[in-house]
Amino acid sequence: MPTAALTAPAAALESALDSAPVAGPDLYAATIAMGLSAGLYFAFDAAVLPGLERGDDQTYVTVMQNINEAIENGLFGAVFFGAFLATGSAGLRLRRHGRLAAARWTWGALGCYATAVALTFAVNVPLNRRLAAAGAPDAIRRLGELKEGFSAPWARSNSLRTLACTAALVCLGRALALRHRAA
Repeated sequence: MPTAALTAPAAALESALDSAPVAGPDLYAATIAMGLSAGLYFAFDAAVLPGLERGDDQTYVTVMQNINEAIENGLFGAVFFGAFLATGSAGLRLRRHGRLAAARWTWGALGCYATAVALTFAVNVPLNRRLAAAGAPDAIRRLGELKEGFSAPWARSNSLRTLACTAALVCLGRALALRHRAA
């Protein structure tokens, strides 16, 4: 097969990438996923955790165990990891197309979101695992101590995740506004 026949598809793909909307689908997907993440963490800060604090210790532990188990699903995973992947992809595409200001805002969003992901794995996930390992709430001795050791650090970390995701969302909004401007 002649070399020109082999390079033609690669050249066509390169041309299609260069003429495609500048990070459009990636940047929109990143923004939507980031908004969903920020909203989820905010809902915990504004309603879920304060609502649980109004109940007794057994209700708090039972509900948090159930939430922690229920959230481990494909939809949440797609949003949680998709926000990271789409943001990184958008940043690369923006840089490739010479949209450096938008790319910088996208990298800022990626840094903010990386902070939220790091908090999740360093603080929230270990606390969730410890809560799950305690067993059924009606069989836990010193339920109040378990709740106290869980609730305050989990809530603090969640508030930081809310701030980080909200900052990332602001950065992505700015990147959207700048995506058609060169440099």
